[in-house]
Amino acid sequence: MILAIASFLTILASTVCMPIAGVFSDKFNRKILIVVVDSLQAVVTLIGTILFQFDLMTIITVLIFMSVRSIFQAFHMPTVAAITPTMVPLDKLIRINSISFFFVGVIQIFAQLVAAILWLIFPIQIILWVDIVTFLIALIPLIIIKIPSVKSKPKTNIKAEGKSSFFKEFILGIKTLKLIPGLVIIIIMYMLVNLLMMPLKVLMSLYVYGVHGGLAGHYALTLTFFQGGMVLGALITFVKKKWPHKIRVVFSNLAIGMIGYIILALAPKGSYIIISIGAIIMGLTFPITSSLITTFIQTTVPPDKMGRVMSITSTLTISTAPIGTILVGPLAEILGIPYLFFFSAILGLIVAGSIWIFTNIRKVDFDDTDAIKKVNEKINNIST
Repeated sequence: MILAIASFLTILASTVCMPIAGVFSDKFNRKILIVVVDSLQAVVTLIGTILFQFDLMTIITVLIFMSVRSIFQAFHMPTVAAITPTMVPLDKLIRINSISFFFVGVIQIFAQLVAAILWLIFPIQIILWVDIVTFLIALIPLIIIKIPSVKSKPKTNIKAEGKSSFFKEFILGIKTLKLIPGLVIIIIMYMLVNLLMMPLKVLMSLYVYGVHGGLAGHYALTLTFFQGGMVLGALITFVKKKWPHKIRVVFSNLAIGMIGYIILALAPKGSYIIISIGAIIMGLTFPITSSLITTFIQTTVPPDKMGRVMSITSTLTISTAPIGTILVGPLAEILGIPYLFFFSAILGLIVAGSIWIFTNIRKVDFDDTDAIKKVNEKINNIST
């Protein structure tokens, strides 16, 4: 229940703040915004380290600590996503997005192993210094790299310009999102999928420790295989230059990921290899799907509206997660964690199949450049 509450608060904080972050990303210098929010996150981590050092950290303080960090992440993620298409040619976006997933996956593989080793050797207040030190290291290239600034096109209606507000900017992002073919259906699908993935996100550690009697090393092994799958998926996306029938690939990957979820759920007690196989299958599908969808949005939306669209998309996608975190605890108590994982995966397959059969999403063509140009023109012409 404590894990569920922690996940609920962090996701809720991120969900509430992300639309605001999108407007900030389009209105202010994105480089400065990243420096500020990452610096604040490092300061919060330092405060947490001090509280642990003097044995002042309580469960409530930990929950506040995690929630505040998630707020800064809500500003960081859409801003980075909005920066990418301003620095990369459109025809290279899929490969660049896949490279991003590749490096994140590689880092996370080593992070899980290092975290498990550090956890066995050092107290938490020492381990948290890793976050502060790596922030200082990352700050150096961030300051050096030149990030293009994007300015909105001047408005011809002076009266409308004077009445510009956060609400109007947010509505503009919603209008932009609705013009992108198939995106609303994909968002609805991922809202449901996210809801069904919450048991895994919240209870994976308890699944390894409690159900299978594992230790920190076993948990780290599972996460390492998941990240290894992400690395492999990112490499496949990078090597394969062309992706015909992208929408079919997205739905096929979702189905394959749910099969990996089922394998993980049905693993016999202590069978960490089977758990890891399920994890690597799930990890494999994530970078392929995300790279294709992210690239489609980045090639369709004008740069000056990218932050809003990315943040609204992310917000809607994870909006069901707080509900999921509330339900996870009681359902796990009633069904048991393995059955909760299994039924969630089956429902995920049903959701993907139903949306494919009963909507027109299968007719959406991510490769139709003429249609994308027309959508881009419509987006440029919309007003609040």
